[in-house]
Amino acid sequence: MSLWVFGYGSLMWNPEFEAAEAVTATLPGYARSFCMSSIHHRGSVEEPGLVLALDAHPGAECRGLALRIPDAGREEILAALRERELISSAYVERRLPVRLDDGREVEALAYVVDRDHAQYCGGLSEAEQARIIARAHGGRGPNRDYLWSTAEHLDVLGIADPELSRIAQAVRRIVDKSLA
Repeated sequence: MSLWVFGYGSLMWNPEFEAAEAVTATLPGYARSFCMSSIHHRGSVEEPGLVLALDAHPGAECRGLALRIPDAGREEILAALRERELISSAYVERRLPVRLDDGREVEALAYVVDRDHAQYCGGLSEAEQARIIARAHGGRGPNRDYLWSTAEHLDVLGIADPELSRIAQAVRRIVDKSLA
């Protein structure tokens, strides 16, 4: 049986494995949201950043990229994905139904935020999200680069995310102002 993973953030542009297949897709019942503090990859304990998470919202849907994990090396890829995504246990791994744009429906691994985890921070204003993202830096680099790469790849895939676009523009204004 094929194993798929749903990418909605950095998994779309840096999955760290060669997908056997990549198809734009929709995950119902969840929204892409900067609702998780990052203390490892895009921030620190002293100055947390923000990363995207799938946050459960009835009636919502998240557009992203479904990646089929190749059969060869599947266990190693899955172990690496879990090490990366489950670093602080703020994400919970779920198997959820995903609609591929080519009409197929598959079950995919999805990394969903645990709202009871200390790193959950849903409900921040766009201005506060932009302020945090503009300054934070973690083990994988500046938080703003994560945001901008995600926004760029959503554009390339033809996926509209107006909120993420507004936050990206706000972060550019903050960064440009600080460089002036």
